[in-house]
Amino acid sequence: MPRPASILQCLTPIEIQEFLPGSSADEIRALAPVLTTVDPTNLSHSAWRDLLFQRNPEVLVACWATPDLPPELPPALRYVCYFAGSIKRLVPREHIELGLIVTNWGNSISRIVAEGALLHVLAGMRNFTHWTIAMHTQGAWKSRTSRSASLFGRRVGIRGFGRVAHELIALLRPFGCTISVFAPDLTPAIAEQNGLRVAFDLNELMRENDVVVELAPLIPETRGSITKAHLELLRPGSVFVNVGRGATVDEQALLEVARGGQIFVGLDVFGEEPLPADSGFRNLPNVSLTPHLAGPTTDRRCDAGAFALKNLRAYAEDRPMESVITLPIYDRST
Repeated sequence: MPRPASILQCLTPIEIQEFLPGSSADEIRALAPVLTTVDPTNLSHSAWRDLLFQRNPEVLVACWATPDLPPELPPALRYVCYFAGSIKRLVPREHIELGLIVTNWGNSISRIVAEGALLHVLAGMRNFTHWTIAMHTQGAWKSRTSRSASLFGRRVGIRGFGRVAHELIALLRPFGCTISVFAPDLTPAIAEQNGLRVAFDLNELMRENDVVVELAPLIPETRGSITKAHLELLRPGSVFVNVGRGATVDEQALLEVARGGQIFVGLDVFGEEPLPADSGFRNLPNVSLTPHLAGPTTDRRCDAGAFALKNLRAYAEDRPMESVITLPIYDRST
């Protein structure tokens, strides 16, 4: 079986523990005659470059803590197996232009992110943040005028039609929701095949649904594209959730609309991360917040590790790999 001559793993001990539990680390070790593991914690960029050229690996296994690749690469390096998602921080575009193979976690975490979106949807419908704060700190209890809402039978709008959207649609099916999608790649024929409605613009998506979930990638065309005018189309009592990218929304406008108290908001992503301690979103009882952890959850990072191991085996056996980052994918990715 063809094998890579050497693999360099640049992972922290925690990343190894979470992404490669059980025998997974041993399975990677079996793929190459030479495997070197380095902990990138406190590794300077100059030391990282020196290490890369010293080891001259054919395959680099990388994750969140791995330092950026330098402008020049060691001559043997052919493949970067990235355990996480966006690779733009790690890999300059010119390396892919010159033939470097790069894969990421692909769709392995999509269902977990969709689950996170559903969490925020349900939190908004049930006014969960209000009751959590009030019951913990104010001794509150329901009254005859307390209101809550169910997701069953609701109209849900989704912006984007990637894998997370597909997984969210599947999770919504048991609720009997009418689902509409606004996405450039959704045609009426595809929508009909999937039992969806087409929303032809953001105005329609906001105006016609009880729940709106933002899942668009962050590219120049989507940055700040959800404006105050769009958000003011949301009907009273509706829910707006963003688990895509924070900067696709005019966050100041969203804060102003949320402060009006007529809608519920669920946010996992923000234009500035970590979210500043004095952010106005933090003290609103109609806003649910999570710190960019919709996915993968700690216990499911093994899914991304298993996907990476599958790609490493495919590379070793000279078979096609999944979720290869091409130049078009690189350019439209977040």
